[in-house]
Amino acid sequence: MKYLRIAMPLSLIMVLSLVWSLAVKQETRATPGNVKLIAPGVWFREGELLDKGHCNNIWIEMKDYLIVVDANFPSGAEACLADIKKTTQKPVKYVFDTHHHGDHAYGNPIWTRLGATTLATVGVAEEMKRYEPKRWQDTAKQRKDVAALNLPTAEPPKQTFKESKFVLEDGTRRVEFHFLGWAHTRGDGFVYLPKEKILCTGDAAVNGPYNYMADGNSANWPKVIERARQFGAVTILPGHGVPGDKQLLNGQAQFFIELRKSVGGAIKSGKKLEDLVTKTGDKVTATTVKLPDSVKNWVKNEPAPAGLPWLGEDVDIVYKEITLGKPYGDIQLMKQ
Repeated sequence: MKYLRIAMPLSLIMVLSLVWSLAVKQETRATPGNVKLIAPGVWFREGELLDKGHCNNIWIEMKDYLIVVDANFPSGAEACLADIKKTTQKPVKYVFDTHHHGDHAYGNPIWTRLGATTLATVGVAEEMKRYEPKRWQDTAKQRKDVAALNLPTAEPPKQTFKESKFVLEDGTRRVEFHFLGWAHTRGDGFVYLPKEKILCTGDAAVNGPYNYMADGNSANWPKVIERARQFGAVTILPGHGVPGDKQLLNGQAQFFIELRKSVGGAIKSGKKLEDLVTKTGDKVTATTVKLPDSVKNWVKNEPAPAGLPWLGEDVDIVYKEITLGKPYGDIQLMKQ
């Protein structure tokens, strides 16, 4: 498709925005690598997850500059930049890392070399201190775009905030950055546009079976989503998967509730981990756990391609969380 340019007449933008808002109420679709206008000056790019590992990106127009949500992998950052130039000539001033994972933050150097300031909750920088440089170095062995940066470790965000809320506004738009607690990672950040009622969730809420839980806290995850629901957003832009409405948040929270209910019930009935999952070495290859159809959007019932989560791995993680009484993010650190 041809990309819409922000320089078009305001009346046409308003018409297109109305058409888009009506479509969102039914179902919002995007395809990997394509860009959608979510609201005037707010753009969504679905990342090429399956073949390139990219996350989604959002860019938000202020009066004189842009705010980008998530730095992506380096190749994702380059692709995002190319598409940004098709929509506006304004410079990128801020790039918000919703969390520390490589597909959301390893592209930081691409943006900062262009003069942008990378921004995040202080928890993102703290997570990088916990896990780097090992993850960066391991990823560089597998991804040419990371290796090509020729850096010894991940570049942390240049600016962080400790408060639960940080705000950028310039008279034309207000953009809020929120920390609501530990869900996907200890540093999860949300971006909320109160006028447009748009919420960018990073991987704390995704639209599909993309819940990587290795650094997570599944018991607290639904509580974080409940706090996010209080914004009253009507459009949800996830870190992976297509945009949605408030039902996306409801379903994402319910997935974790049902998962913990199923695994917790099995534990109470005396079942052991080997009754719930089958392993070959350390790899989970099958599970006996079934979740209700109401959360099937977030469930993949068979092993996924390398790097992508599936139900058997989720069951393994939650079993350990419940029996050890700790978030899996803490359990994982015990192994290091």
